[in-house]
Formats: sequence, structure tokens, C-alpha cells
Amino acid sequence: MEETRSLATVRPDPDAQFEALVKKIQENTHFDVGRIRAAYEMARLAHTGQFRRDGSPYVTHCIAAADISVDIGLDEDSIIAALLHDVIEDTSLTHEDIARQFGPAVADIVEGVTKLTRVQYTSKEDEQAENLRKMLMAMAKDIRVILIKIADRLHNMRTMAYQSPEKQKTKSLETMEIYAPIAHRLGMQRAKWELEDLALQYLDPDGYKEITDNLTKRMPELEAFMDSMRAKIMARLESEGVQATIFCRIKHVYSIYRKMYAQKLDMDGIFDLCAFRVIVDSIPDCYNVLGIIHDMFKPVPGRFKDYISTPKPNMYQSVHTTVIGSEGIPFEVQIRTWDMHYTAEYGVAAHWKYKMGASAGSSLREGDEDKFAWIRRLLESQQESDASDFFHNLKVDMFADDVFVFSPKGDVINLPAGATPIDFAYSIHSDIGNHMVGAKVNGRIVTYDYVLQNGDIVEIRTSKSAPGPSRDWLNTAKSGSARTKIKQWFKKERREENVQRGRDMLDEELRHNGLTLDDVMDEAVVSPLLKRFSFTCPDDLYAAIGYGGLTATRAANRLRDELKNQEPKRKTALDKVAEAAERRESQAQKKEGKAVHGILVQGLSNCLVKFSRCCTPVPGDDIMGFITRGQGVSIHRRDCANCQQLLSQPENEGRWVEVSWASKITDSYLTTIVVSAKDRSGLVMDVATVLNALNAKVHSLSARTTGINIGIVTVTLEVKDAAELRHIISRLSHVNGVSSVTRNGM
Repeated sequence: MEETRSLATVRPDPDAQFEALVKKIQENTHFDVGRIRAAYEMARLAHTGQFRRDGSPYVTHCIAAADISVDIGLDEDSIIAALLHDVIEDTSLTHEDIARQFGPAVADIVEGVTKLTRVQYTSKEDEQAENLRKMLMAMAKDIRVILIKIADRLHNMRTMAYQSPEKQKTKSLETMEIYAPIAHRLGMQRAKWELEDLALQYLDPDGYKEITDNLTKRMPELEAFMDSMRAKIMARLESEGVQATIFCRIKHVYSIYRKMYAQKLDMDGIFDLCAFRVIVDSIPDCYNVLGIIHDMFKPVPGRFKDYISTPKPNMYQSVHTTVIGSEGIPFEVQIRTWDMHYTAEYGVAAHWKYKMGASAGSSLREGDEDKFAWIRRLLESQQESDASDFFHNLKVDMFADDVFVFSPKGDVINLPAGATPIDFAYSIHSDIGNHMVGAKVNGRIVTYDYVLQNGDIVEIRTSKSAPGPSRDWLNTAKSGSARTKIKQWFKKERREENVQRGRDMLDEELRHNGLTLDDVMDEAVVSPLLKRFSFTCPDDLYAAIGYGGLTATRAANRLRDELKNQEPKRKTALDKVAEAAERRESQAQKKEGKAVHGILVQGLSNCLVKFSRCCTPVPGDDIMGFITRGQGVSIHRRDCANCQQLLSQPENEGRWVEVSWASKITDSYLTTIVVSAKDRSGLVMDVATVLNALNAKVHSLSARTTGINIGIVTVTLEVKDAAELRHIISRLSHVNGVSSVTRNGM
């Protein structure tokens, strides 16, 4: 009894908490409090007997989520949905129960929030990608779903202290990688900042404490500085007849942390800790205030940004400038109107206005569709991406800093920071990118990997006879949209090449796992993978790997896991096959002797073996052995020109011997390939770049010209087998101007 009383004293009273919420709603809105109270009663009864880790009744979390929804300016249905957001997942209530009392719009929102967490995954990578896909689809249908989910996560992060250390880190990392970027992309800066600071508290508690302790220590000094600057600016604006409101703030903790990490500074090395926000009534006043600020203080070069004339994709508008005060301390000034201020604080929620009686799907105001076009583009890009690629693209498109460039006609194009002319071309149209043959920036020709800067004027040169994109562009393009369009081109235009390339890549990856294609191409093993990605046959799988829609590593891992799942069913048969193989190998070794350099010679034991220089065979090649005088057995490829000539000579009859590759080979083998291409500047460098990207072990590389504008590059390199060699030849075939890549002896 004593324990129950003690526990009750620390539990918040849900009814009192809800009445405080009602008071806030009545002070700020004209919502139907009766409907909201009915939603609370439904949630309270449904969650009876459920408690949070801190011992409080579970419904207090629902009230807190609704309270945050009020703070960010959501509508009546959203507040009701926030109160009920966990009832479908955690109680016996259904979509129909909610729809019957509060309408289908509320029920759909609650179900949308529930679906974001109700799924099982085969890997953490898949879980992250699938969560993001589901969020995007929910956002495309009704943006309120993700707004309530952000409110839910924000309260969970505020009460994360009661969770285990492992869960604190897991949820904080998820918050930093998914929820904070989404809040940023929706323009909800206040929620984003708080999510980041709360997550940092658990991801790097020492770094968080160092910053907060330092800020606490310096706060009197910083507050005195801000009061002084605010008074000076306000006095000057009043003397100029400008009506303005000025807010001061210290940069949030994670912003300071990022700056310390990026620039390798300590707290004493960060000077612009203070920021001032000047809010005026009109856009002309914004620029008038900018002129006054620059007259009062010395502006820092390169730190002026005009997001009024060129808004950010998340609708953010302000003029930013950094100036140096009379004390020599730099500080940032943001100038905006009140409308811009509400948008900057609450993002899309500040603009969310629902028509009376309208369904969720038709509730966007005119023009809002363009604001959410990025959601549609991201959903389209995920169709051609595997989990890791999609997750990477999404973080780039959502959370990367922006760069604004201009077309020759003056149109403003927004791209992620680090974008190249390839990204620009594909942002205009797929055909522009597919037929691009060059680019100019500010009137000067640039390379495809040129990093675009704010204000650049970009011109793309195209040709109908262009060969199409190069696979190397996938490494150069920054935006997920451009990478997706490049993959779509390869998927459509190079089917046969993709199939062969993908087959080779998968075979190579499987060999690294001690498997072969024959091991996993059993219908029982491969069918689940084909079904998972909606492939109709193995060639579709190979093609997807070939054009980059699926990585060979991921496919090989799934096939290996499925093979293990099938193993108990086939264990007896597999054991028999393995035993038979071991017996055959044992008998072969007894008969043929020990393998030398990975070669078994029929009828001869431990004989000298050498590989012919004319055709440099590697494992996987069809080979023959020729008994030389005093130098053992020379190994040739069967398609070798010298081998064919020796076979045609009667005097060599009886000197041929059957040879084969050993079943287990750990050696690497030297081989030579010849690259023939149009002679041009940079050819050797391009060939070397491809070889370097493939981590090829090159022993020698030489180049010459034939005198008829043809360049020949001869490369001697080390490979493990023919599959690796075919992959290298395939990549070299795509170098600009290359007409053929052949092996010695052909």
C-alpha cells in the first residue's frame, strides 16, 4: 500500500494535464472542445492499465503529443488524431471505431501514423529505407500524418531519460537521421532544433555537456552583449522610422557542435554564438533594415544570403547577413516579415488550412501541390534504388545544404550542395542529361565533376548523337533524382549488357562467399529473391545488378541466407553431394598428383608447370597443356592462336596433355589485355582511373599510337579468375573513345 501511494505521488494527473490543454486551445483557437474532450475520453479508456517507463499513465503521452500539435498550429482533426494516435496499435480499438465517432479523416490519420511503425524487416538497412518510404507515402497522402509523428517523437525524446542506454542511442540516431531531416524539409525549424539537441544529448553526452556548461558559464557575458546590440539596433531603426520587433538568441547546441566538429574548433574559437532576428511588416522594409545594419556594422564578406528573392525548398525566406560589432564580435542578423517568421518557425504547419467538410486528400490550398513536389520526386526515385542507395539519396535530398544556380534564361534551379553539371542537366529534363556532351559555367567550359556554386550560370551542350550517360556519372552525380534517371537509361538501353555485367558481378560476389551461381540458382533458393523485387526470371535480377538498381553484395547476401534456410530440407542430399565431390577430388589428386599453381595435370605427378605468355590463361578459361622440352608443361587457352598452330603440326602429336584447374584456388594470375581507342589526350589517365577505381593490381601499363589516330594501351595485371577479368574488360569498354578491349593471344 505504501509503495502504491509513493508511486502515485510521482505520476502526473492526466485530467489536470488535459484541462491545461483545453485552456490553451480555447485561448488560441475556436475548435470544438466537445469533440476533443470525447477523443480524450476514448484514449483514456482505451489505454487504461498501460503505463510509460517513468510510471505515468500512458495517456499522458497522448495528451503531450496533442499539446505539441497545438503549439505547431495544427487543426482540430489533427489534435483529435494526436490524442488517439496509438489506440489502433496498442489497444483493441479499430479504424471503424474511430471513423464512426470522429469521421474517416481522423481515422485515416491515426491509421497512417500506426502504419509507420508496424512492419518487420530483414535488416536495419531495409528497416530505415522502408520507414522512409512509408513516411513519404503517408506525407503524399496527408501531411498531417508526419506532423503528428514528429510531435510523437518530440515528446518521446523529451522523456528519453527513462529508457535503457541502448534504446536511447538507437532512438536518438534515428531521430538525427530521419525525423530531424524531415522536420527541416518541412520548414519546422523549432522542432528540428529541439530534436537535434535532444538526440545529441544521448549520442555524445560528453560533447553536449561541454557545450552546455560553457554556455552557462558565458551566459551573463553573452546576455549583456545581446542586450547592448539589441538596444543599439532598435534605437537606430526607430530614428529611421522603421517599425520592427527584435529577438535575440544563442545558437542551439547541435549547431555549435557541428561547427566545432567541421572546423575543428573549441568553444573559444566560435565567435558568432549570438543571432538577432529583426521582424518587420513588409519586404521593402527587410531590404531597408539590411542597409541600416550594414551602415551600423561592418559586414563579413561572403556571409550575405538572400532567401527572400530565392526561397529555400522548404519555403524558408529571410535575408541573412553576418556583421562585426564595435566590440569586434561577429554576429548574425536575420531579417524577415511576420509571415516569413511563422513559416520559418512552424514550416508547412503554419500554412495548413483545411476547408470545411473537405476530405484530407483535397485539403491542400491552391499552389501547395508545388511545395510538396519534392515528396513525389523522392517517391519516384526510390523505385530504382535498393535500400542503402535510397537511404543515402534521401538524406542528401532532404538534409543537404542547398545551392542555387541559374539557367541561361535566368531560371533559378535548386540543387543539393556539391551538385555538378550532371545534376543540373537532369534537373531540367532526362533527355538533356542523356544527350549531354559538355557544360559551360559562367561562359567557361568545365568538366562534368565541377562543383557548382551559388549564382553560377550553367549551360548544357547536347548532341543527338551523344552515346548516352557513362556509368561513372553515377559516382559524380550528387542528387538522387539524377542518379535514378541515369540508372533508368541503362535499364532501358543496355539490357543485354546489363544482364552479362550483372551476372559477372553476382558470380564474383558469390565466389567471395565461397559459393557459385550454380549453388544458388536452384528455384527454391532464388524464387524468394525474385518475388521480393518483382523479377520474373534470373535475367531480370542480373540486369538490375548490371544497371545499379540492386547491389551484387545485397543480392549475394540474400541468396546465401536463403540457401541456409533451405539447408535443413536438403541436408541429406547436400551431404551426399559433398561427400561424392570430396571422393572425386581425392581420387583425382591420387591419380594426377598434387596441384601445382592451381593446375592438375592428368597422368603426371608434381611436374613443372608454366603459363604461356602468348595467352596468359586464368582460372575459368578452357585450357590445354603442351609438354615442352626441359621446361615442363606449358598451359595455353584453347582459343590461343599459338595453341591452334601447335595443334596443326603433326610433329607435336603426343605432346598434348589434358589439364584442369584445381577445385580450390587461392593464387592470383598475371594476364595481359590490350585497349584500342581513338587517340586523344587523357586516354591513358582515363584507363588508369578505371583500373584504380576497381582496385586492380596493375603490374605494367604502356601506351603507343599506330599512326592512324588509334591509341593502344597494353595492361598487365593480376586477377583471381576469368570473372574478375571480364568485369575489368567491361568497365574499360565504357571509357570514352574505346573501340575494343581484348586479351593477348586472341
